Amino acid sequence: MAIKTYIYVDGFNLYYRALRGTPYKWLDLAGLASDLLSPSNSIEHIRYFTAPVSGKIDPGQPQRQQTYLRALQTTPNLTIHLGSFLTMTKLRPLAHPVPGGPSHVEILNSEEKGSDVNLASYLIHDAWRNLFDVALILSQDTDLLEPIRIVKEEIGKPVGVVVLDGLQPGRLAKSASFQRQITSTRLAAAQLPENILLTNGKSIHRPPSWL
Repeated sequence: MAIKTYIYVDGFNLYYRALRGTPYKWLDLAGLASDLLSPSNSIEHIRYFTAPVSGKIDPGQPQRQQTYLRALQTTPNLTIHLGSFLTMTKLRPLAHPVPGGPSHVEILNSEEKGSDVNLASYLIHDAWRNLFDVALILSQDTDLLEPIRIVKEEIGKPVGVVVLDGLQPGRLAKSASFQRQITSTRLAAAQLPENILLTNGKSIHRPPSWL
């Protein structure tokens, strides 16, 4: 009997812990999820949580992100849930101020808002609606500790957590029903086609800098 499985992906957590600095950014989430789970797991839905990036530091970054999101949208049963970025100036103390110099410095601080809350909300809502038998989360954000506990203990459904950074399992993974580990071999094997042909005859191409 197939095990109905939902996948929840924290896009920025996945990127900064597993993909940044690697040639594996053109990631096939469905392929990776299938590799992490057993053949008895039927992947019913993948939810990908992210936010539009700014091009202030890297002008090409928004275009690369949009290209990847368009590629993901060709994956059956995958939905993209967008949060937002909040950028503001903040005054922060210097760790080693120079005598007679300023003690604080003004920085431009960018914070991603909404992804963790959205992921937690959908996880609990989907579990309560009995949409899955088991959930798998690609994140190491400890803000998800309580939502995972609610789904496990109060709704009674197992929740797995994927360790993204190759290190020992942290608090979130230890709180899960089971753990999985991302490796460079798994990432290399789970890449989208270099060129994805759309139904309208157009193509989506992997960004050259991601080769």
